[in-house]
Amino acid sequence: MTEDFIATDEPAQGLQRLVARFGGHAYDPHRHETYAVGHTLSGAQAFRYRGSDRVSIQDECMVLHPDEVHDGHAGAPEGFTYRMLYIEPWLICRALGRDRLLPFVPGVVERDAELAALIDEAFADFPNAMEPLQVDALLSGVAEHLARRSDDVKPQRAAPLALDKVAAARSFLVEEFDRPIVSGDLERVTGLDRFELARAFRRLVGTSPHRYLLGRRLAAARARMAAGEGLAEAAAASGFADQSHMTRHFRARYGITPGRFAALAGAIRD
Repeated sequence: MTEDFIATDEPAQGLQRLVARFGGHAYDPHRHETYAVGHTLSGAQAFRYRGSDRVSIQDECMVLHPDEVHDGHAGAPEGFTYRMLYIEPWLICRALGRDRLLPFVPGVVERDAELAALIDEAFADFPNAMEPLQVDALLSGVAEHLARRSDDVKPQRAAPLALDKVAAARSFLVEEFDRPIVSGDLERVTGLDRFELARAFRRLVGTSPHRYLLGRRLAAARARMAAGEGLAEAAAASGFADQSHMTRHFRARYGITPGRFAALAGAIRD
């Protein structure tokens, strides 16, 4: 039987690719602040999402929305293998036009040849970095596809001022993620009070500023662990108080412990 593994690339431009294989239990209930757009390559991937049990079999695609709790396990004796794109919501907004809010796709699992082709093309040279123009084409294609499958009859628009303020807050969190950040920092950067910013941020980014910050820290820690760095060292370098602090958030974000992730990443690296 094929060994379980996880392989990821370095997060870049708000996009990360993952390919993994599991023979049984994969992920505990968790949520992340990105869109998760995936293609099941073999077997059957079962998960609970938005209060219902779902199964994605070979050649089917999945669209999971930001901040939605889900888990994962094999739905067939042979397990499952899949590819996943994790895309920050602000990129989807930008690709659709600066004033578009996030599209919601009600069809969680579908046989979607066009979306599968977009995902598979993104993995053509995995784990080598994608070229910038390739990333732009991918994001444009995925965003337009999600918009077509969205349940929005008339897409909602956001105020230009809110877009600029949220963009400033997001950039600040990306640049300063490895140090303590308080609400006053974001108020100074944006000129909005913390509650106005929280409302606008969720509408455009799909999550809160705090969860977005945690996501940046966890992505950095995961990249370090995938490269073979120790858990305590990765936690300290990524802005966490200590390893246990990172572990709590890592499990809530990815559905597995840092130790198990490091072992699975080591299986493919070796």
